[in-house]
Amino acid sequence: MFKQFKEFAFKGNLIDMAVGIIIGGAFATVMKSLVSDVFMPPLGMVLGKVDFTKMKTVLQPGVAEVKEGEKVVTEAVPEVAINYGAFITELISFVLLAFVVFIVIKKVMASMQKQEDEPEEPAKQEVLLEEIRDLLKK
Repeated sequence: MFKQFKEFAFKGNLIDMAVGIIIGGAFATVMKSLVSDVFMPPLGMVLGKVDFTKMKTVLQPGVAEVKEGEKVVTEAVPEVAINYGAFITELISFVLLAFVVFIVIKKVMASMQKQEDEPEEPAKQEVLLEEIRDLLKK
């Protein structure tokens, strides 16, 4: 059983897949930074100096803790808000990442299709045998 697992785990496809997942995760992090740090600030400026990180709808405002000496009079209540600006940023990041993955897969599939379409050249020995056969037919 260990031998079968070892054969499965160290096959080329599995290792290629693991490398792809790791690189894909790193690429997603880079894309997220590109969107939030490079694309969104200029987009916010164009749209009237909007800061997407602060765009939200507050459902319940937060209340700070009130103390009287060491005694807590009023507990702190955290703010409850819908952060739609962060959602817009993540949505743009997802769309860009999906587009890049689409392009990469399309190129890989086209490359694979091109390789399948190319006819294999017959070996020299096969060519010689075919010529001999043709001469014998004559």
